[in-house]
Amino acid sequence: MLLPHVRTVPSAQIPLPGSSPEVPLSTSGHAPKGYKSRVPKKCQKAREHFGSVKTQLASLKTKFPADQYYRFHEHWRFVLQRLVFLAAFVVYLETETLVTREAVAEILGIEADREKGFHLDIEDYLSGILTFASELSRLAVNSVTAGDYSRPLRISTFINELDSGFRLLNLKNDSLRKRYDGLKYDVKKIEEVVYDLSIRGLNKETSSAGGEK
Repeated sequence: MLLPHVRTVPSAQIPLPGSSPEVPLSTSGHAPKGYKSRVPKKCQKAREHFGSVKTQLASLKTKFPADQYYRFHEHWRFVLQRLVFLAAFVVYLETETLVTREAVAEILGIEADREKGFHLDIEDYLSGILTFASELSRLAVNSVTAGDYSRPLRISTFINELDSGFRLLNLKNDSLRKRYDGLKYDVKKIEEVVYDLSIRGLNKETSSAGGEK
């Protein structure tokens, strides 16, 4: 029998790393020179916040039977997508690689395999990755503002590979397909940044010459 208070666990009760002013993971707005030297500490702080998320999710898993996951999926779907975005962004800032679904599940303390109980749904993972792609387009713009001219070039390579990967998928979820349609605009926005750097003769600038490490 379902616990009577299962419906009283709204997604807003799960703290999101980066929601605190002291852990600004968003790249919107002006990015001052020297920001790169602060990124490792910000990422470490975000990972500490993921510890709180693990605790909250561990508690959430006790509120309903494992086989009722999709019955109550809407309660946490958006939050998990947001957490995927944040985890992907942190991992990218640390290693400039794409976080896997399994790695996100490990960060959150949940399963990747639906047969094992409370898990990271594949569509939630993909939605979070698409949100992450949009954030990369903003990071490309603000990297130029900060004098980091090499990062947009690396972002361009990364997001084109990401786009190629999504093209191989047969997306049947209407919402997910619409989100994917937005990826081409992110790709175009980043290409425009790279082109602008090229015509200004800045595309050959190295990180050391273009901005503080």
